Amino acid sequence: MRDEYDFSNANKATDIKHLAELQAIPLGKTRITIMLDDDVIGQFKKLAESSGTGYQTLINQTLRKSLEAEPVNADLLRKVIREELAVYITPADHSPR
Repeated sequence: MRDEYDFSNANKATDIKHLAELQAIPLGKTRITIMLDDDVIGQFKKLAESSGTGYQTLINQTLRKSLEAEPVNADLLRKVIREELAVYITPADHSPR
């Protein structure tokens, strides 16, 4: 091993394609391998093409929305059913219209 090395002619990482791609990966993201149905990927690719964004970005956005959505539990389901049935029941006698 040498005591000193000359890097004056070395390429920058941004000039080497695979290193530039690695540097371009946004922080806070992790590369994973996942198995998805072909038709699901196809639909996301169609959506991505029409929206001008990447299909993986759309999949990420969809997963995020799903995680942030209010879970459907028994209380929420009862509330929605009551609201929907209220249209068909008169307030006076609770009989169907």
